[in-house]
Amino acid sequence: MRSKRRLLALSTLGAVAAAPLLFLDFAGSPGAAEAIKAAAADTGIVQWAMLSASIAAGLGTVGAGIAVAAVGAAAVGALAEKPELLGRVLILVGLAEGIAIYGLIVAILILNRAG
Repeated sequence: MRSKRRLLALSTLGAVAAAPLLFLDFAGSPGAAEAIKAAAADTGIVQWAMLSASIAAGLGTVGAGIAVAAVGAAAVGALAEKPELLGRVLILVGLAEGIAIYGLIVAILILNRAG
């Protein structure tokens, strides 16, 4: 049991570390970089915007994963006792997944404001 928890903690930590780097890698492609440099006068603002957008998307995704894990485990337990609760449980899991969408929207708004 302890090794499963350690594996879960390490994989979550890896996702937290990798998500912003992947976002910066995709957003830092040559075409995107040229468009951002042409639109923004100060490159320092663009760098902070990229960093803050990647943090918003990464932490939103991690938060959604933690929420879905907690709600999903409770949902499976509730469905084992009362199968007629399926519709209500799906709504609760969907609300937990919405956290990731909020993080993505915030990241898009930050990048849109930056240039």
